[in-house]
Amino acid sequence: MAFLQDKLLFSVFLVLCVTVLVSSARNKRYTPPSVTHLTDLFPHVSITDGFSNFFGASNTQLTGHGSMATLALNKSSGSGLASKYKYYYGFFSAAIKLPSGLSSGVVVAFYLSNADVFPHNHDEIDIELLGHDKRNDWIFQTNIYANGSVSTGREEKFYLWFDPTAEHHQYSILWNSHHIVFLVDNVPVREFPRNSAVFPSKPMSVYATIWDGSEWATHGGKYPVNYENAPFIASFADMEMSGCVSTPTVGCSKNNPSNLDPVEGQEFATLSKQQVTAMDWARSKLMVYSYCKDTSRFKVLPPECK
Repeated sequence: MAFLQDKLLFSVFLVLCVTVLVSSARNKRYTPPSVTHLTDLFPHVSITDGFSNFFGASNTQLTGHGSMATLALNKSSGSGLASKYKYYYGFFSAAIKLPSGLSSGVVVAFYLSNADVFPHNHDEIDIELLGHDKRNDWIFQTNIYANGSVSTGREEKFYLWFDPTAEHHQYSILWNSHHIVFLVDNVPVREFPRNSAVFPSKPMSVYATIWDGSEWATHGGKYPVNYENAPFIASFADMEMSGCVSTPTVGCSKNNPSNLDPVEGQEFATLSKQQVTAMDWARSKLMVYSYCKDTSRFKVLPPECK
């Protein structure tokens, strides 16, 4: 009997050790490589001046004379903002603080889309922060698709190297005729080439939202939003939108006051060696899903995967 008890205790000990190791691997806080801070190159845009209400106005509050917005999700509604202008290309960034606690099913998004104008063949560039069934764990998901087919989406998912609920962190998109780059705290985590068949080409608005993604966001919908933990509140600040503004008369009006041009400037045509090193670091340590490795979904991998 004593032997069986010892064996049982040892088995429980092993399970606990494995659980701790897996959890530690996911929650480990890394120190990222040094990179150029692209967010320092462009001016902040007042939320009052740059955005209008998209939905859930009662769950949206502006503070700091319009420099910061809190967006809430409760059982009645989520909330969101939409830019007043559409952009062909540019640099777009937001400092976001995510809801703390258990957040399964919650989606906080900062993205570009033209679904309002092209409902059946729209383009989209997504940053989606997906809530988790573990406290203060979030998944950083990026996605790109063009001409309306969600089935052609190019998703990649990453863990973050910090607690995104403790303070604001910067989430950015660089989109020009050369590539699309996703950055977290100025660290590139993904570069998507212009030569892909799925590359947005039509003007898009910028959106900041929080909403209920219970059907898919956390482990494929296994863990829906638990509204006993509501309201879920995300804070957006330090908004940046610099680039090529779409206008009916001119077609493309560059609103960037600096000498650096995020639309076609050579400074943004390729990643620097420093940025490539940082991106390799992020992808090797933090990426947990890439469509390029999903052979069950793509029988023939898209050309850019090669």
